[in-house]
Amino acid sequence: MTEAPDRDPAGKPTADIFAKLADPRLEQWHLAQSMDLLPFYRELEGEVGPRTVFQGRPVVMLGSNNYLGLTTDPRVRAAAVDAVERFGTGVTGSRLLNGTLPLHRELEELLADWVGMEAALVFTTGYSANLGLIGALVGPSDALVVDSAAHASLVDGARYSEGTLRAFRHQRPNSLRRTLRSWREQDQSGGVLVAVDGIYSMEGDRAPLIEIAELCRAFGAGLLVDEAHALGVVGPAGSGTARAAGIEADVVMGTFSKSLASCGGFIAGSRPLIEFLQITCRPLMFTASGVPAALGAALAAAHIARDEQWRREAVRVRATQLRQGLSELGFTVGGDEESPIVPVWVGDLWDAGRLWRALLDEGVYTNAAIPPAVAKPVLRTSVMATHTEADIARALEGFARAARVLGSAPGS
Repeated sequence: MTEAPDRDPAGKPTADIFAKLADPRLEQWHLAQSMDLLPFYRELEGEVGPRTVFQGRPVVMLGSNNYLGLTTDPRVRAAAVDAVERFGTGVTGSRLLNGTLPLHRELEELLADWVGMEAALVFTTGYSANLGLIGALVGPSDALVVDSAAHASLVDGARYSEGTLRAFRHQRPNSLRRTLRSWREQDQSGGVLVAVDGIYSMEGDRAPLIEIAELCRAFGAGLLVDEAHALGVVGPAGSGTARAAGIEADVVMGTFSKSLASCGGFIAGSRPLIEFLQITCRPLMFTASGVPAALGAALAAAHIARDEQWRREAVRVRATQLRQGLSELGFTVGGDEESPIVPVWVGDLWDAGRLWRALLDEGVYTNAAIPPAVAKPVLRTSVMATHTEADIARALEGFARAARVLGSAPGS
């Protein structure tokens, strides 16, 4: 990089745009890296199934969102290959122009029917689905009200929009009530959209949707339920938390990168909403369409996910085995009983790094999450339908040995 002059041609002092690269957080990053305690951007050397390969060694995979175990299913693989044979490796254009395939239409019809909506719209990523929906729908006089633990894509959607962002305390309907009342008491308040995760990605707990839906009706608010971590796992035929709770959300969002063994996302709602997004949603109109292989895989996985109930039952059994086993070992765990996510709460940043590394040494791959991504450090574990009882037992043995190496179970 060239060195910036102290003053511009008009004689005014200049600020270096790259000065922020001296971020003090990088000191801890480099220290953790030097101690081999950095859990981020690590390379996996095998397919991400119940077991994978890390640094040449087999490990039990407890760090994947492959909840139904479909990434390695031969039917899903074959569908991805068939899509490439039919349509090539990419469409090289946006949905608006030359990027819409028959696969899109078939997938959108299936998804809308699955989650009980009139229509659906497929996006290249789940992140862009939330960003695009909120950016298009929440205008200058409107507000997006989110649970404080909501996914970053919901928060960033509000920042991308011209509206106001407000948050309520995680899983606290009374806090939502106060937030909605405060918004409605403003003279110039416009529309409001409440956005919650059906199952929260780090905490693994389930939103109290019945109470939230009642508050939305009382205050005239729309309700968006992000079903990214629930689709395929919870509800009738895996249709999500909204249908499980028996409530009617105004908008449902979902992704393909969890249970549907692919990459992409969708918004489902009324037909007028979907048509509105088709002509106003910039992340849809100006992003290249998802590649055919991803669409083919997601479509095959969605059919399997709806039909094979045993996978949902297996997820619950394995999650219960893991949750109970960790509790018995003295770890502080959370997560809803139907959730595939089992968070292990730890004391501080370095505890998280040490536990993550100790588990890897014992052949167990997990994910470490630290603030500001989460309120407090957590080792996020998750199960797959294709994990065996022996897989989870082996993982629990690894946790027990890791705790002995560290002296105790962090967070206990």
